[in-house]
Amino acid sequence: MGIREDAKLIIDASINSAMPDNAVKKALKQIPDCKGDMYLVAIGKAAWQMAKAASDELKDRIKDGVCITKYEHVKGDIQGVRCYEAGHPVLDDNSVSATREALKMVQNLTSDDLVIFLVSGGGSALFEDPLVSLSELQDINKQLLASGADITEINTIRKRLSGVKGGKFAKLCEPARVFSIILSDIIGDPLDMIASGPAYPDSATTEDALEIVRRYDLKISDQVKELINKETPKKLEGVDTCVTGSVKQLCDAAACKCKALGYKPIILTASLDCEAREAGKFISAIAREHAYDGESLAYIMGGETVVHLTGKGLGGRNQEIALSAAEGIGGLREVCVFSVGSDGTDGPTDAAGGIVDGETKEALKQKGINILDVLADNDSYNALKLVEGLVITGPTGTNVNDVTVLLIK
Repeated sequence: MGIREDAKLIIDASINSAMPDNAVKKALKQIPDCKGDMYLVAIGKAAWQMAKAASDELKDRIKDGVCITKYEHVKGDIQGVRCYEAGHPVLDDNSVSATREALKMVQNLTSDDLVIFLVSGGGSALFEDPLVSLSELQDINKQLLASGADITEINTIRKRLSGVKGGKFAKLCEPARVFSIILSDIIGDPLDMIASGPAYPDSATTEDALEIVRRYDLKISDQVKELINKETPKKLEGVDTCVTGSVKQLCDAAACKCKALGYKPIILTASLDCEAREAGKFISAIAREHAYDGESLAYIMGGETVVHLTGKGLGGRNQEIALSAAEGIGGLREVCVFSVGSDGTDGPTDAAGGIVDGETKEALKQKGINILDVLADNDSYNALKLVEGLVITGPTGTNVNDVTVLLIK
């Protein structure tokens, strides 16, 4: 098989390993005793898959349920659960209306009742009851996304402008107990930051939030300033939390498949956190160093990079990694780099990420395209599309960060 065929097999194996079905069912074995009624709320890009697994396991024990996920991520009806689709990465009216359906459901619960709360990445945009106007919240989200702020910084601000984030949803469920099952999409699994921690005490302070506003020179109103100066819940009662998956699992699965295909796998990090194009430059430098070592090698990185928007093109962080790597591996034989998001989406595109090889740079040059110019315009999607460099998986049903792999055959 060719090196790109190997890459496809590795991508499939990695994503399949991170599917939440078995993990959710395993976590449900730890469910607290429930003398009253049981309710289900699922949020995030993996919400449908998680809710389906929970419904299959609990069946008619669920009195009512709400699932809120990204557009085109609902794959069918779920027994006992109402499914809604909404905006991501920027929330919209459907995010708010769906969230309010969940809030109505958990009103007036008793201490005998239990809320099963299934959380995955993307929940910050999808699960929202804003304390400011939707247009202002959307504007602040767009400023943060364009600034190059990381997910922890973005969520620190989001919590203070929300009626459900930063532990506030768990407070609204009181006196009922909350059992959270979390599919982690943030390096280090900080439980208060995944989906902005609706059922977990907030570790960030008002001072942290104000520093982020200063650092990125955010343009905010007096009302937003007032909210940022209000502290979030630091202690919650009656909440149990179980983490079911992370990016390390994604990297381990990639390594296992690489080994099965004859590559020597080297996991460089499961905590990648830098500019996407810098990650691409780094992985291509490794390729140039080891391209002719005389053995098949696979260098693996997992994590979540950021993109600092300087242009008006279309793309995502994984596509930028791949395209940046293409510049550095140009001319190398039997070398391939791919980078994909485990959820099947990368930025505001229909691609999960990008794949390039030693011929990609020349192929683009033949079409009059300079990679550095494309990166400056953040237009990686359109460039990769011209050279069959997009990885299209469709929504996968999971979300545990990204995986980047350099293959040397």
